[in-house]
Amino acid sequence: MNIAFLRRAIKIAEEKSKSGINGPFGAVVARGDEILGEGWNQVVENNDPTAHAEIVAIRNACSCKADFRLQECTIYCNCEPCPMCLSAIYWARIPEIVYACTRDDATDAGFDDALIYDEIGSAWNDRSIKRIQAERETGKKVFQKWLANQDRINY
Repeated sequence: MNIAFLRRAIKIAEEKSKSGINGPFGAVVARGDEILGEGWNQVVENNDPTAHAEIVAIRNACSCKADFRLQECTIYCNCEPCPMCLSAIYWARIPEIVYACTRDDATDAGFDDALIYDEIGSAWNDRSIKRIQAERETGKKVFQKWLANQDRINY
């Protein structure tokens, strides 16, 4: 753990949220003593609900590294990652998260993701988003072609 990188994530959150447009979230992805990517919340600025600090930092780190895997990295966040960001951290294979504030602290600041946590833990039929499945056999053919492709890159 590098406390300076955590402080950098906190500083990014503070600086980038001053205008009130960007949310108060910052993140840094580092490998050893090197920062590979930084990010801050740009949801409103970019009209992109996925532009959370952690996602932006992961995108920047992957671009810097020219690889979608960040298994030797640590992500530093000013706040505990939301479910979407946590999923991206898993997909990027980042083995360590260092954060300052908890999700309860975020809730107190007006950023409540309890509904998402509750929904993830619920059965599909109990979730608030309607689920419709169709064309399964047609869709499965794409997976079969993928599995048959000797040039595929597994991830």
